[in-house]
Amino acid sequence: MRFFTFLIVFSCVSAFGQYNFEPSKDHPFGLANPDAPQQIKDFEPMIGVCDCKSESRNPDGTWADPIEMTWKFKYIMNGMAIQDETLKADGGHSGSIRQFNTDSSKWYVHYYSSKGIPNVLPSWEGTKKDQNIVLYRDQKAPNGTEGYYRLTFYDISKTGYKWIGEWTDTTEKVIYSTWKIECKKKL
Repeated sequence: MRFFTFLIVFSCVSAFGQYNFEPSKDHPFGLANPDAPQQIKDFEPMIGVCDCKSESRNPDGTWADPIEMTWKFKYIMNGMAIQDETLKADGGHSGSIRQFNTDSSKWYVHYYSSKGIPNVLPSWEGTKKDQNIVLYRDQKAPNGTEGYYRLTFYDISKTGYKWIGEWTDTTEKVIYSTWKIECKKKL
């Protein structure tokens, strides 16, 4: 009977050990797994909760009034990836799963939203350039011009960050901002 009890205790300790980097009471947003690619720390300043203001373009090209938003980042998959979620005052909510692929040396970000549920999640890919994180997704302009929808995190610090969504042509000389967010760290 003692051997059987030992096996149960040992297997429980082993099972819980594999989740050391998940969110917990002591680390509510999880921890970066030391076995994860070093790029997992690209998003480290964003881990936690920020109060944000989100602004997007109206159909006439003017900027709409800012919407209050909470943006939360946490480590998932035992510290091997990052998940974020937004809660917006207008009732629109969204989130992403962020994974770094060492084979391509790129971040892959899969986006989901309460405003539309696609069969396949849209995704962006990109890297850290200088102090910014820049992600791209192929997207034609309304007139059919080839280009990208580019997402950029910038002015990243421990006290907050900014984010901008822009359509750009393939040369990145023609740029049209459609969405911008400014965040201040809360937790």
